[in-house]
Amino acid sequence: MHAQPTGQAGRPIRSMVVGGGLVLALAAAVLVVGAGLGYRIGALELGASFTMLRVGAYVGLAAGVVSLAGAGVSVVRRRHARDLVAGVLGIAIGAACYALPARQQAIAREVPAIHDITTDTDDPPAFVAVLPLRADAPNTAEYDPQAAPQQREAYPDLGPITLDAPPAEGFERALAAVRDMGWELVDEDAAAGRIEATDTTFWYGFKDDVIVRVRPAGGGSRIDVRSVSRVGLSDVGANAKRIREYASRVADN
Repeated sequence: MHAQPTGQAGRPIRSMVVGGGLVLALAAAVLVVGAGLGYRIGALELGASFTMLRVGAYVGLAAGVVSLAGAGVSVVRRRHARDLVAGVLGIAIGAACYALPARQQAIAREVPAIHDITTDTDDPPAFVAVLPLRADAPNTAEYDPQAAPQQREAYPDLGPITLDAPPAEGFERALAAVRDMGWELVDEDAAAGRIEATDTTFWYGFKDDVIVRVRPAGGGSRIDVRSVSRVGLSDVGANAKRIREYASRVADN
């Protein structure tokens, strides 16, 4: 039998490679998760958080490559199932840490760098109750007409929600959908046909404000929605996605 190559203290080289890959994967997970958590609790500025996230993605990629090499050697030699399990775990964690930021970056390249999306670009709903909550927000609540052509090109499917129901019923359905979405209700004014709410994203805790406007339209009602991020030049498609999901909830109510 041939002697197996060993590293320090007689540890098989493949075990060291697999172990190194797993350590890198865990480090990547700490960086990626910590980037969002650090910003959310106020320990990191947004720029520093994104830098940390980027580093975590690269570390995750390195972890996947190293773990793949270690796992490959374990498969070829058909020994040490523990090394194979550790290698697969390192690949999975590393891939996830790389894929999440990479996917967000890919989406950011595909969508316009805007953060204010509305179903009525000619007469967007105007915030009232939410304004004090946005007093210190980097992004203003004032609608920028220059965003309209970019939105129409990127999200041509977004438009008013029309219901074959009177405005009073339309308002109740719109309000029920807001609650179904799990948004924080800021204000509801049935007389004005206005609902304002805030949605907090899961990972970074970004706060995006939403206003819903209900008006009569023919024999039914028309519901317009506007979703605006408080921070960030680009919303990476989040506001459009939110409006689509909301429209689906209204239709189901």
